[in-house]
Amino acid sequence: MDKEKVKLTILDEISKTEASITSYRELTKPIAPNDAIGRVSRMDAINNKTINEASLRQAESKLHTLKIVLSNINDDDFGICLKCKQTIPLGRILIRPESLFCVNCAR
Repeated sequence: MDKEKVKLTILDEISKTEASITSYRELTKPIAPNDAIGRVSRMDAINNKTINEASLRQAESKLHTLKIVLSNINDDDFGICLKCKQTIPLGRILIRPESLFCVNCAR
């Protein structure tokens, strides 16, 4: 396994995820009640805020997992599925570096 390539992929994904988190935090700021945006628009804004909050939580969880994976990259069991103990294919790790499970066990 080319751990240097994997490490670069993880670092790139961490950078992208941190940018997403910053963006989601901006989108989830409260809407001031004195903003004149209309009743329907306010309901849309509240709905969008809820969706963005869920995306923010998901991105924060992904970032946490990516940091754990990065800290474990030099371990002997890096790239081994936590459930079935089989090797996770390099392609899966490069596409989804936060993967802790092989495709079969992730279902």
